[in-house]
Amino acid sequence: MNGSGAWRTGLSLAAFACALLATAAGAAGPVIYEKASAYGTVVITDEGNGLRALRFGRDGVRQSLVKPGDPEYLGLAYLPVALSGLALCEEPKRFLVVGLGGGTLPAFLRHHYPASEIDAVDINPVVAAAAISHLGFREDAQLRIHVTDGRRFIEAVKRPYDVIFLDAFGADAVPAHLTTREFLAAVRRAVSPAGVVIGNLWSVATDPPYDSMVRTYRDTFDELHILRVGGTNNRILLALPRAEGLERGELAALARKLAAAKNFRFNPGLLVERGLMPAGPAGSGGQVLSDTEMLK
Repeated sequence: MNGSGAWRTGLSLAAFACALLATAAGAAGPVIYEKASAYGTVVITDEGNGLRALRFGRDGVRQSLVKPGDPEYLGLAYLPVALSGLALCEEPKRFLVVGLGGGTLPAFLRHHYPASEIDAVDINPVVAAAAISHLGFREDAQLRIHVTDGRRFIEAVKRPYDVIFLDAFGADAVPAHLTTREFLAAVRRAVSPAGVVIGNLWSVATDPPYDSMVRTYRDTFDELHILRVGGTNNRILLALPRAEGLERGELAALARKLAAAKNFRFNPGLLVERGLMPAGPAGSGGQVLSDTEMLK
């Protein structure tokens, strides 16, 4: 992105959808870290009860809510729903998370999949530094941060990932270059045939429109499931590079099996049962988004 007029710049690839999707902004606690960046001022606040929040600006909403020392803490409603998508990939070995934020997703994955490799991508070096210095995030030989643009990283992937999380937001929407069929085609090439792509979208007042983003996913992948996040306008997309024809009960059963095997604190089977909504047939609703149109 970095100044290109064709690629709409946002606050950061780490600007998790919770910047827009949190059910409430939450009153900011005392500021314990503040530093300007090319994508906005990165602020860490003390939320009490051992919690810290990543914000953009002192009055910004919580981008991430972290409990340092507790990698299983999931303070934002969309996270357990997104993690339910892990049920669609049997014992993944390689993960990619586009959007580091406070490091909640990669830390959770590191805890529950200790033998796996995890790459987290963020365009903002200040976010990466703050996650390490003030939110308890730790890199190691199997968990790495890459400070770069998410699309460029995915287009350069040589070894496929079993699970790819797409959780990157700009100031008010998914960055345009992360919505097109060309980008999603690169994502499909970067995910293993038995893997899953988990996307986090905002379902109202977005540019490009939500319906068109879903249409582009449907036209790129062989199977698509959409999960509603209770109390929010989040929609979690589970995209497969293969056709399995899974019904609600089958998907919920897989999610329950996952939770039992990993001893999750939440019930992904119940989240699937309550949240699964029709994805619609390929070709219905919206329009397929292309680089030609979106990156003018």
